[in-house]
Amino acid sequence: MALLQWKDQYSVGIEAVDHEHKELIALINRLHDELTASGEQLSIEAFFGDLFKGISAHFALEERFMRECRYDQLAQHKADHERLLDEIRDIMDDFAEHEIASAELGTRLDAWFSRHFETHDARLHKALGPHHD
Repeated sequence: MALLQWKDQYSVGIEAVDHEHKELIALINRLHDELTASGEQLSIEAFFGDLFKGISAHFALEERFMRECRYDQLAQHKADHERLLDEIRDIMDDFAEHEIASAELGTRLDAWFSRHFETHDARLHKALGPHHD
């Protein structure tokens, strides 16, 4: 069963951003599957690396878009992005030290994504309107 599910309310109304959000959710779900299947540590560490790179690249795209649109909540949105990247680094460190369980990973990532999509990304969608591609 998937850890995270895409919900229509997560949409920011920008096709490229929504597509990347869906891809990140799929990557997190694959990582979760590897963890619950007791995958090899090196394989799981590679997934973490891919996840971190994917999220970093997505945030850069989203922040560039917000700058171009002169989005007035950019600083707050960017700060939340930095919090997630710090959280992922912490999760990666905990995993490398064998101090994280699959359930905890799921709880931490699900909580952040749900909160971020429902607050920061919802405000972005409202500010930009539904057809801003």
